[in-house]
Amino acid sequence: MRMLIQKITGLLLFLFILSFISFCLLKLVPGDPVRSMLRVDDVAVTNEQIQQMRAQLGLDQSVFVQYGYWLQNLFSLDLGHSYMTARPVFSEFIEKIPYTLMLTGTSLLVMMIISLPLGILSALYRGRWTDHISRIFALIGSSIPSFWLGLLLIDLFAVKLRILPSMGEGSWQHLILPSITLGIAMSAVYVRLVRASILESSHQEFIRSARARGIGKKRIFTFHLMRHSLIPLLTVFSESIGSLLGGTVMIEVLFAYPGLGKWIVDAITARDYPIIQGYMLFMSIFIVLLNMAVEWSYRYINPAIAIGQRKKGATS
Repeated sequence: MRMLIQKITGLLLFLFILSFISFCLLKLVPGDPVRSMLRVDDVAVTNEQIQQMRAQLGLDQSVFVQYGYWLQNLFSLDLGHSYMTARPVFSEFIEKIPYTLMLTGTSLLVMMIISLPLGILSALYRGRWTDHISRIFALIGSSIPSFWLGLLLIDLFAVKLRILPSMGEGSWQHLILPSITLGIAMSAVYVRLVRASILESSHQEFIRSARARGIGKKRIFTFHLMRHSLIPLLTVFSESIGSLLGGTVMIEVLFAYPGLGKWIVDAITARDYPIIQGYMLFMSIFIVLLNMAVEWSYRYINPAIAIGQRKKGATS
């Protein structure tokens, strides 16, 4: 319980500092949201109209006053309204997050289908042809930019073969190309990580002891080797989830997919401060909670970590 209270306190302090720094940095970004709203380049407006709009949005006040109002509204769960659409930020976030969740899930599924078999076979048959094939795949996959791979897939399946849509949303078919693009890009990293983690775990003393006691290879691999190998995999896996849920900007823009990535790009282009600030707050909360969940999962995967934390808490 004491550790949980410390985690929650640290989370709140982190969110406060991050929100204040990001709020101040947003004001230093070149551009004026009022001019974007009034579309000065298309319609002639007077300086009086611009100043009136700035006063209406509270942009004529100091940064500290603006942050104080934003923080006060946050306590009442009000993240403000978008400058461009006049809709609540939270409503737009709830509207975009399902698309990103679907893309995240399918991309991770593609990644696991590719990387787990290749990584395991590469470790079990080290130095053989399966190992060479998986290492070549990892090298090529990590060398190809994801946006270029996406363009190749669009050209092949959408333009030439015309069997898959190239952009937008509406059916499960719209998820195929962006999911494959992201899945292949991630699997190149995970193939090498799975291979290295299994090879490192196979030389641990408890694996040798299990073999000496006559335990079967399948049982050793399933209940001992893979379990020990999960710790570094979970760490990187949590980072991948955070990156995907944060919005894979390049892929969502390339495939015109209406997820969080495209949402935040449009907001940055329009200098839509409430959306940018709300997005950073949502993502910060999620990433911190995700890291806490992964940290707690270590205690169940490797009981030695839980024992060490209890000893540390007792001495402190």
